[in-house]
Amino acid sequence: MLQDAKKGQQPIEELCRDFGCSPATYDTWKKKYGDTTPDEAKRLRHLEKENVRLLRIVGQQRLEIEAVKEVLAKKR
Repeated sequence: MLQDAKKGQQPIEELCRDFGCSPATYDTWKKKYGDTTPDEAKRLRHLEKENVRLLRIVGQQRLEIEAVKEVLAKKR
């Protein structure tokens, strides 16, 4: 959609209607992905998903560590 908007053949509102999104969503995407190529945008989305997955793992490990510390503190 961003590539189509760069071509300037259709107004942004019409493009948004065709793609089924709001102009606010378009603005958000433009701010986030701006001048990236489609391949770069895919890579960025993949990296963001991987980051979320890793943060979830770290959070789970932190909870487990806290639970172990609690058990150890009760045993003393």
